[in-house]
Amino acid sequence: MAEVFTRPPCARLPLAVDTAPMLAALARIPDAAWQPHFNTEYFSGDWSGVALIAPADAQGGLTPGQGEPVPTALYQAEPAWSAALAPLDAVVRSARLLRLGPGACIREHCDYDLGSPDSDLRLHLPLLSHPDVEFLLDGLVVPMLAGECWFLDLSRPHRVHNPGTQVRIHLVVDCRPSPALQAMIAAGAPATPALQPSRGSLALQAFQQQVVADATLRASLLAHSERDTFIDTVLALGRQHQHLFSRDDVLAAMRQQRQRWQQRYMVQSA
Repeated sequence: MAEVFTRPPCARLPLAVDTAPMLAALARIPDAAWQPHFNTEYFSGDWSGVALIAPADAQGGLTPGQGEPVPTALYQAEPAWSAALAPLDAVVRSARLLRLGPGACIREHCDYDLGSPDSDLRLHLPLLSHPDVEFLLDGLVVPMLAGECWFLDLSRPHRVHNPGTQVRIHLVVDCRPSPALQAMIAAGAPATPALQPSRGSLALQAFQQQVVADATLRASLLAHSERDTFIDTVLALGRQHQHLFSRDDVLAAMRQQRQRWQQRYMVQSA
């Protein structure tokens, strides 16, 4: 019986990615080719993309689709793209360049279409990035670097923040599961760098510790039962005490706490 492939949360594939040809091809893409991402409720700032391979029924090449994958003219004009995808040894259903502009954020969400055993495997190949960019998966920073290839299970909660002054551009590839690609993911998982807490989550934890020790702060927060007012107060008091975290950090912490409570409840009820 064939071994069942279990998707890890993420894995850095054992592939050497030559970014130089892709960066040269990227520089030749006209500004007009970049289209705003269709999930407008999920982000603030510039989150835009360029389709290289897209399902035939995908509007503008960036929306989801179930049709046959079709290479775009931009893909066909640059051999660097096909050379980058060839080592994956899998059917590529879509390949997009996704750009996150300076100061832009992608809010926490889940791509539920990637959660079934037969769903596509999503890979990220960072081309332009900066150490200040934080890609959070399950509340932890994935340390992706240019020249690497990562599998990410994005059916899990994830968000991205680019606080710097430079754009972040990844080549994002959706592949059909194949034995070769699954083997690369499995081989890369054990050596994948450990995920780390984000700057915002560490600041929020420090603020929480201060609240535990300060009765006045506790009283200020307990005075608010409405969620948005409570979050606004947490943010204001955090800034007042030099703890810099975002609304997304607070929302993620609340979701994680709720999830821990649900898990404990289910164990106790079993």
